[in-house]
Amino acid sequence: MADHYDVLGVDRSATPDEIKKAYRRLARELHPDVNPSPEASERFKDVTHAYDVLSDPQQRERYDLGPQAGFGGGGGAAGFGDIFDAFFGGGGGGGQRQGPRSRRERGQDALLRLEVDLEEIVFGTTRDIEVDTAVLCETCNGSCCAPGTSPQTCDICNGSGQIQRTVRSLLGNVMTSSPCGTCRGYGTVIPNPCPTCQGQGRVRARRTIPIDIPAGVDTGIRLQLPSQGEVGQAGGPNGDLYLEVKVRHHDIYSRDGDDLLATLEVQMADAILGTETTLHALDGEVEIELKPGTQSADVITIRDRGITKLRGTGRGDLKIGVQVVTPTKLSHKERELIEKFAAGRRSAAPELSQFQQGLFGKLRDRFLHF
Repeated sequence: MADHYDVLGVDRSATPDEIKKAYRRLARELHPDVNPSPEASERFKDVTHAYDVLSDPQQRERYDLGPQAGFGGGGGAAGFGDIFDAFFGGGGGGGQRQGPRSRRERGQDALLRLEVDLEEIVFGTTRDIEVDTAVLCETCNGSCCAPGTSPQTCDICNGSGQIQRTVRSLLGNVMTSSPCGTCRGYGTVIPNPCPTCQGQGRVRARRTIPIDIPAGVDTGIRLQLPSQGEVGQAGGPNGDLYLEVKVRHHDIYSRDGDDLLATLEVQMADAILGTETTLHALDGEVEIELKPGTQSADVITIRDRGITKLRGTGRGDLKIGVQVVTPTKLSHKERELIEKFAAGRRSAAPELSQFQQGLFGKLRDRFLHF
C-alpha cells in the first residue's frame, strides 16, 4: 500500500495547512466530475483516504509510529507480558492481542402480530405472510464490496483491529490497546462499497414466508420461526421470527379451553314437545335432539366436536346452552290456547325454589363464557 505522504506529494514534516492544500489541489484534478477516467477515480480514492488519515492528528501520529509502535524500543517500556514475567515468573499470557472483529453479525429477531379466525384453529391451517425485513444483498452477496473488489488491510492497525498505546503507571510503562478508529476494529477497510447496499451486505425488501398455524393455538401464544428474521450485517445469519397470535371474535361460537360454546334459542313449543334440528358447526353440520321438557340453561354436549388439542391428542367438545324463548306478542287465538293450557294444568303460583341457586349457577357459568 502506497505511503500516504507520497500519495499527497508532501514531506513527512508537512504542516496541516500544507496537507490540506495538497489534497485540494489533487481533488480538483482527480474528482470524477472533472476527470471521469477509471485511473483518476482510483487515485481520488487513495488521495481521500490519505487525507482522512493525515488530517487527523491522532491517526497521523499512529501512522507515523507505524504498526509496531510501542513494542520494546528502550526507555524501560514494558508490555503486560513483561510485567507478569517480572512479578509471577512468566505465564501471564500478556502480549496476546485481541484479534479483529468480524463484520458478519447475527440479524435481529422480529415480532409480528398474527390474527387468525376461530375456524382456522380447529384443525390448524397454513398461510403466507408478507414481511418487510433485511435480506441478503444480491449484488455483493454479503461481502459489502463493489463487484470485482475486496476489503483491504487497514494500514493504521496493520489488520489487527487494535491500536497499541504505552501508558505510564506506578509499575512502569504499560501497553494498552483499543479498537482502531479507522477500521472500527475490523482490521480491514472497504474502499469500494457495494453501490446497492452501501457497504452493509443487506438491503430492505418484502418477502413472503409460508407458515404453519398449529391447531389449538390461542390468543397470546407466540410461534417461533427459526432463522426467518432479518439477515445480519455483511451476510450474517438470520435472526428468528416470532408470531404473536390473536384469535378473532366469532359472532356465534366462543372458546373455553379446547371446548367450543354456543347458545341455541329454542321456541317454547319445541322445548315442551322436543324436536330435532341441524346446526352449522365450525367443522361442518351437526344434528342434535332436544328432549321434551327442555329447560333454559340446559347444556347439550357433542363429544369431540371442539378444538384439536395443542398439546396431546384428541379434541374438545361442542357445548350448546339452551335458551327457551318466551313469545312476547300473541294473537287472540294463541292467547286463548295458552289460557286453556294453563287452566288445564292448574299450575301453582310462582314461588322461590330450593334449586334456585343451581339454576342461577348454570346461567352464570354459561353466560360468563359468552
